[in-house]
Amino acid sequence: MFSLFLNTKQIFLFQAFNLKNYKYKVILFISASGGLGTALGMKFKVIVTNLKPVILKAFVSYSQTPTASNMVKYLQQQEAIDIDLELFNNYQFSVDQLMELAGLSCASAIGKSYSELQLQNKSILICCGPGNNGGDGLVCARHLKLFEYNPVVYYPKKTDKDLYKRLVNQCILMNIPITECLPNKSQLNREFGLIVDAIFGFSFKPPIREAFVPVIDLMKDTSLPIASIDIPSGWDVEAGATEDGMKPEMLISLTAPKKCAEFFKGKYHYLGGRFVPPTLQEKYKLNLPKYHGTECCVLLN
Repeated sequence: MFSLFLNTKQIFLFQAFNLKNYKYKVILFISASGGLGTALGMKFKVIVTNLKPVILKAFVSYSQTPTASNMVKYLQQQEAIDIDLELFNNYQFSVDQLMELAGLSCASAIGKSYSELQLQNKSILICCGPGNNGGDGLVCARHLKLFEYNPVVYYPKKTDKDLYKRLVNQCILMNIPITECLPNKSQLNREFGLIVDAIFGFSFKPPIREAFVPVIDLMKDTSLPIASIDIPSGWDVEAGATEDGMKPEMLISLTAPKKCAEFFKGKYHYLGGRFVPPTLQEKYKLNLPKYHGTECCVLLN
């Protein structure tokens, strides 16, 4: 038996001769589902077993198509702020309009990567902050409920703004529990299969406010997978995590990834928020990847 490892951006073709009287088996492992067309630009491994001596030729060429993560621009904090302002002021989007699209993107990404079976039918704890990132979390909770998951919202610091009151009321009317009581580590592991981090967004500046220190510490200490919305809470928006920062398994960047996403080492990096007008994409040279069909999120890694 022998193995061939081909690096990223390679296409492979194998041609074997004199196989008429030989038993052979070729196993192809690809890092994503689908045929060869979906494997382009991805790392894969070929193992050939039970093959008696034959002539095996490998022809390797290079794809000119970069991977999605190589294409996308990673935004500095001020760039992210400026793009948001243009969406609101020039393109006349409302906050709740973008929040709805962002929250749906996040729920869709979670649904693609974590089945109910993987979560062992446990609940999803959605930790929401007081700002727009928390609003994305509340919308995400509602859509996860519609996707037949069991979301529970931890919301320690509510705001008096009408938008957030409406989002909370929508969750309540859909029988989504909302609590100000943070579960302890034992309860967390027993009752939940996933944590959604929707506390701080790209406007975050340290230090972490006192009300959110316990939940950040709990997320640092847990072995449960964490899905962070846009920015892993507590990370510097450009410089990334501190040494003891949380390490989410999933990051769902919104609009475009922020600079801190370059330091993300988790399993799933999605881009969501399919609402950026082409003219705005061109102005900031965002190089956003192509979304598939009617999808509202796309996997970058």
